[in-house]
Amino acid sequence: MPAPRVLRLELEYDGAGFAGWAAQPGLRTVEGVVRDALGVLLREPVGLVVAGRTDAGVHARGQVASLATSSGLPPARILRGLAGLLPPDVAARDVREAPAGFDARRDAVARRYEYRVLTGPPSPLRRALVLHHPAPLDTDALDAAAALVVGRHDFRAFTPTRTEHVFFHRTVTACSWERRGDELVMTVEADAFLRHMVRVLVGTMLLVGRGAWPADRLAALLEGAPRGAAGRTAPAHPLTLVGVRYPDDDGRAAGPAATLPGT
Repeated sequence: MPAPRVLRLELEYDGAGFAGWAAQPGLRTVEGVVRDALGVLLREPVGLVVAGRTDAGVHARGQVASLATSSGLPPARILRGLAGLLPPDVAARDVREAPAGFDARRDAVARRYEYRVLTGPPSPLRRALVLHHPAPLDTDALDAAAALVVGRHDFRAFTPTRTEHVFFHRTVTACSWERRGDELVMTVEADAFLRHMVRVLVGTMLLVGRGAWPADRLAALLEGAPRGAAGRTAPAHPLTLVGVRYPDDDGRAAGPAATLPGT
């Protein structure tokens, strides 16, 4: 028998209606929905490997998953089939063949997230995608706090005390705040993330931004301080996984691709 093909999927989803990525008995999850749709198309059990396991309520517009399949169905047919089978809050944006052995999680070199904070009047149309923060925020202080995060640090202060993680060092390659109209958006990229890490970073930086903490207080937290020393965990709904980076030049596994028209 020929060796199974490896497929690479790029996924976008609205996390509001999901209990996170990872399949859980009795709960609606992104993994469960995508796996079930692929099972119908490929007519075989499907196991998915994902680049970043998002929590309940977290969105994605550049999630990457991989799977091995013995099906000969072309990527274009799989992409069209998923468009008809997946619910409106999740979509496959790209399907392509990947090199043998490609693993969406293991082969990723960086993941990038964005967190959106609305600093002006409340916006009913954006309430499901932003954290409304009516108090003023000092952007210079936020920038100073973000700069401290870049580098390799012990982030145990930024993940729940009860955790499956046993290793807490992560390398942050970029972290910054950007003004986009009436929103402040934090973008952070790292080799990997701990559970809730981005949300606790945001909750802590907002303390700095509104003047409750000096920026340099954050530096001490990055040396392995306990969880209780950091700020609150910010809500999940303004957080989006925007992309995953791989070693090749264009960030994708090599191989023939199928992309929906207009994407």
